[in-house]
Amino acid sequence: MVDVPAMQQPRYAAIDVARGVAIVAMVIYHFTWDLGPDLFGFTSLNAALNTGWVVFARLIAGSFLFIVGISLVLAHRRGFRARSFLRRFAIIAGAAILITVATRLAIPDTYVRFGILHGIAAASVIGLLFLRLPVWLVLVAAVAAFAAPPLFSDPAFNGAALLWLGLGTEVPAMIDYVPVLPWVGPTLLGIAATRIALATGFDQRIASWRPPGRTGRGLIGAGRWSLVIYLVHQPIMIALLYLIALALGRPTPLF
Repeated sequence: MVDVPAMQQPRYAAIDVARGVAIVAMVIYHFTWDLGPDLFGFTSLNAALNTGWVVFARLIAGSFLFIVGISLVLAHRRGFRARSFLRRFAIIAGAAILITVATRLAIPDTYVRFGILHGIAAASVIGLLFLRLPVWLVLVAAVAAFAAPPLFSDPAFNGAALLWLGLGTEVPAMIDYVPVLPWVGPTLLGIAATRIALATGFDQRIASWRPPGRTGRGLIGAGRWSLVIYLVHQPIMIALLYLIALALGRPTPLF
């Protein structure tokens, strides 16, 4: 989600646009959820239960994690840049902790213990282990990550200490849950795809692409500021909907 590139590494507009599209899609999903019966009740649509919206949410999460794999390869293709990686990791991990604390205070029954930012932080570390391995092995690991939950889930993994792994038989009560398995899979696919693109020269075509018009520039900006947008968009939307609900005399959720 956040992008803190290594120094002197060229930026790919296509990656910023992809990240921008993903964060805009996430805002749309969260706004739809906010309008639904679990929060303000302006609509009867429950985005967390509707199949189409559930698929949409998972595609958004997968997109962010796929981009993590792309960014890892591009940032470290000329060697591991420890300072850049640690700075980026500290920002993401710090934001993840902030989300946990904030949701623990606001919604203690369903607060986020391992959400998308936690998943990105974990995938960033795990992805480092695969940057120099053969592409075929990275692809095998990606398939294994997707296959692991249905094959190896067990009640022994249901405890709070192991919920991050994703092998439990019960989905923990939290509004955002992105465990390592299967969600490291998209990151590994991103690593493999980028390695193939670099080996075939396809990355040069991507590097030269620039989006036209204001929409393209807006998506680039959204992509570069995606972490900030992620952190502030829900408080802003909830505050606005709360004021609208008050103005309309509708019941408002208590926090």
